[in-house]
Amino acid sequence: MITVAIVTVSDRSSRGEREDLSGPEIRSWATAHGYEVCDEIIVPDDLLEIQQCLIRLADKGANLILTTGGTGFAPRDNTPEATRAVIEKEAPGFAEAMRARSLAITPHAMLSRAVSGIRGKSLIINLPGSPKAVRENLGFIEKAIPHAVDLLKSQVTDCGTV
Repeated sequence: MITVAIVTVSDRSSRGEREDLSGPEIRSWATAHGYEVCDEIIVPDDLLEIQQCLIRLADKGANLILTTGGTGFAPRDNTPEATRAVIEKEAPGFAEAMRARSLAITPHAMLSRAVSGIRGKSLIINLPGSPKAVRENLGFIEKAIPHAVDLLKSQVTDCGTV
């Protein structure tokens, strides 16, 4: 069973001024794939708060931590910087695949600064902030996630047989 922690990064949603639509989109995707959602958190676009949240979730043992929001060019978009500060290894293929596939849909995909990486046995992936982009991007990477999580759990030792 893959456990998923969802982190919505949004100043307005964290203050209750705007409904979070992307977090529930991730929850829907996760449950449709048979994954267990272990945490759902909304944090403001604050570098330190995002870092502390990611560390806490990884240390609790979430297999997959999916963030949504804070990956663009706005002055308070800090999710990639917070993620880079807490990961121990980069896993750039996820973010690269999302950007490459998204470019076929919109040239604005070039504005994504999303990153992905590993902390302990947790895979952390930054997703865009809009529900539509969340759906699309999860669809682009969903086939690689189970194998990545299995590798982090040390359940796969010979990749050549998978």
